[in-house]
Amino acid sequence: MKDVNPGLIKTLIAKIEKLASAMEKASVAEYIELYRKPRRLVYLNFISGIARGFGLAVGFTAVGALFLYLLGRLAALNLPIVGEFIAEIARIVQEELSRRAY
Repeated sequence: MKDVNPGLIKTLIAKIEKLASAMEKASVAEYIELYRKPRRLVYLNFISGIARGFGLAVGFTAVGALFLYLLGRLAALNLPIVGEFIAEIARIVQEELSRRAY
């Protein structure tokens, strides 16, 4: 042990302190505690899943509404290409509705 370089020891101590600081920032203890309580882990994952699903539904609704709004504005312009597109969509919907006899 006597032949160990003092500069090497200082460097190792600095690296260990840096690692300890990084681990504190990463909240490793919180993750370990979370895995020790599986019910809490399931609960948090359930809540985060609900939040993601709700966000997806709201986002899809907003994008769909914007698309339908823009499509309606284009239909109001009476452009031939857009009119044909809307007529084709209406025809497909009518065919599907007539196939499904409730």
